[in-house]
Amino acid sequence: MPVALSILDLAPIAPGRPACESFAASVELARAAERGGYRRVWYAEHHNMATIASSATSVVIGHVAEHTDTIRLGAGGIMLPNHAPLVIAEQFGTLETLFPGRIDLGLGRAPGTDRETMRAIRRDPAAADTFPQDVLELQGYLTGESRVPGVQAVPRPEGEVPLYILGSSLFGAKLAAELGLPYAFASHFAPAALHEAAAAYRDGFRPSAQAAEPHLIAGVNVFTAEDRDDAVEQRKTAYRNRARGFIAKGSAGRDYTDAEIDAFLASPNGANLMAMTEYTATGTPGEVREYLEEFAASTGADELITAHWAERVGDRVRSVELTAAALSGFR
Repeated sequence: MPVALSILDLAPIAPGRPACESFAASVELARAAERGGYRRVWYAEHHNMATIASSATSVVIGHVAEHTDTIRLGAGGIMLPNHAPLVIAEQFGTLETLFPGRIDLGLGRAPGTDRETMRAIRRDPAAADTFPQDVLELQGYLTGESRVPGVQAVPRPEGEVPLYILGSSLFGAKLAAELGLPYAFASHFAPAALHEAAAAYRDGFRPSAQAAEPHLIAGVNVFTAEDRDDAVEQRKTAYRNRARGFIAKGSAGRDYTDAEIDAFLASPNGANLMAMTEYTATGTPGEVREYLEEFAASTGADELITAHWAERVGDRVRSVELTAAALSGFR
């Protein structure tokens, strides 16, 4: 069966640029994905991160949906410990009512932020402990089978809002298998347990009303360009920016030079950071196709969700276009 191709977009904020440009870029990226035949585009909930504009995830989904026609859009994911399940059911019930047949809801157990920001969100760190029960409560609201007597989510969509469990460990894999839901592994930044989690998910999967068979989505970073040297340079720039974002806190706003960042990435701490991006396809369309084919085969993934990190919007969109063309028979 062909492997599906999708996109993860964090609406990155370029250095020195306003967030409004990020949302315009997300629309442009989704339109390119729609033209290229990608299955879906997802947006992730992160808070207190100066380089990511997708914190109000459901709002971003609605904005992009308004400017596209057919491609599925969704959360990859909503960090459920930050929210009451009823509120998320209301938001995604509204989105599905406005854009029927186009809305996904991926759910994560992590807070998507630091402990101080969690307090600002007014959430209890222990909220993650009830994640399985919260998923079921949310599912009940969306299907009209509320588990809370006398409480319903309005509007309840006429169509389905499919749920996906997101994770980077065996916990999420086993939960998705037990509930009979699709599972998306965050191997684009947490690669260590990918193969073990994939096996646990498939081995333990129980069919459900939503899914008769397991569906595994694996994340992978992509830098595709006509010229290999260009793709390599895009990757180097993007990962330098990533390193700056990780070490920015506590540095009193200091701007590190490229040489300093390269020295950090060559250090033991920097090596740990670089290990997070182990699964990265870089090069010409042919080289990227070969990498993604091997990656899909090694993981047994049913779908690859690609994260295109080039700093310049034009390069990011071109990477999406070239990848789609190279893998036209892939899905």
